[in-house]
Amino acid sequence: MENRKKILLWRWIFFLAGLMVMSLGISMTIKGQRLGISPWDVLHVGLYRNFGLTIGTWGILTGLIIVLTTAAVMKQWPKIGTWINMVLLGLFIDLFNWLLPEFSTLWGQTIIYVIGVVVLSYGVGIYVSPNMGAGPRDSLMLILAKKWGISIKVIRTGIEVLAGIIGWLLGGPVGVGTVLIALLSGQIIQIALPQCQKLLLRIIKEEDQQVLLK
Repeated sequence: MENRKKILLWRWIFFLAGLMVMSLGISMTIKGQRLGISPWDVLHVGLYRNFGLTIGTWGILTGLIIVLTTAAVMKQWPKIGTWINMVLLGLFIDLFNWLLPEFSTLWGQTIIYVIGVVVLSYGVGIYVSPNMGAGPRDSLMLILAKKWGISIKVIRTGIEVLAGIIGWLLGGPVGVGTVLIALLSGQIIQIALPQCQKLLLRIIKEEDQQVLLK
């Protein structure tokens, strides 16, 4: 019983820490927004420009649509972590946007943007590794990768490109940074996820990866 409590505790620690790391990475890319915003944010801005509401509201609504769609396809209700993700991610992003300084030069924005892409990708790897419930978009990525037998990097890149194209058609802003995130984030997550899973298993002193599925 004690061992199970320890495993559950560490899984939650990884989940929450991963959300914070991912939020930090997203905020870093926002600070370098002169290069362009992420594909999903291109979509949210495009929807905002065409149908009103707010960008944040569209982020929540698209996430909710994805959650309900994947739940219907998988015939399984999302884990509580998925809902927690939807709430905490926005709060953490606002916090880091307030804490991080502004970068006025192009070089400064470029550096913070590139580092941010790596940080947010590893954040995804950290919070997904304990299997407490991925966020709406990452849940879709994992489901499609498993269902079609395609690597995470290919699925992630495909989803990001599709979201970016739809957002661009709706009038959302696209820049070189948009392409950078779409092409690189899936590649980095493909490397980060197994590394984070191995680290978690080492901390809880387990060798069987199935322990993360319980």
